[in-house]
Amino acid sequence: MSISLNLADIRQRIRTAAEKAGREPSSVRLVAVSKTRPAADIVEAFQAGQTVFGENYIQELAAKLDQLQEAVEWHVIGNLQSNKVKYIAGRVALIHSVDRLSLAEEISRQWGKLGKICDVLIQVNISGESSKSGTTEEGALQLVRECAQLPNIRVKGLMTMPPFFDDPEAARPYFAELFRLSRTIDAAGIPAVEMRELSMGMSGDFEAAIQEGATLVRVGTAIFGER
Repeated sequence: MSISLNLADIRQRIRTAAEKAGREPSSVRLVAVSKTRPAADIVEAFQAGQTVFGENYIQELAAKLDQLQEAVEWHVIGNLQSNKVKYIAGRVALIHSVDRLSLAEEISRQWGKLGKICDVLIQVNISGESSKSGTTEEGALQLVRECAQLPNIRVKGLMTMPPFFDDPEAARPYFAELFRLSRTIDAAGIPAVEMRELSMGMSGDFEAAIQEGATLVRVGTAIFGER
């Protein structure tokens, strides 16, 4: 199947999952995960109507920022080192993976040099797996409070990666827990903080994520094929 046909299939599945949950399909955005894919694949997806792309590696993203002229909205979805922030300052729309205050401070500093504000999501390690990045569930509210004090970032929601399961239903409790946590943080009424976005769900489990409240689903393999 072609990238355009794969995209059409994913969009239909997003629509169906949202409607099943009683949600507007437009409340869910598809982030096409384009890591390791050549620029030509991104152009093909863009021509098929896909505008939001997620990258894991800053060196690769920086190269694509220079290569592509298309009006693509770039998201950083992978682990981000503070010393790499300067390479993407002002050039990405959303960073999904803020998991510590020092990283948030560097993002605010680099965007501040440009007189801009960066939208970020707080990454929460809901599963508690040592192999995964993210603040703890207990630490999330405090990290959001600290980030809210920084002048050049805005917290827009949360992100998580559940454990890998063959059965997508097994991931559902982790998605439900992130949704619950977002409501708890929202209820705290922290100034300049919104719990508008929940980034959760990938190629194998995005439908379950949508049914549990995801607003951003990160899909790569189901669009571009196996890496």
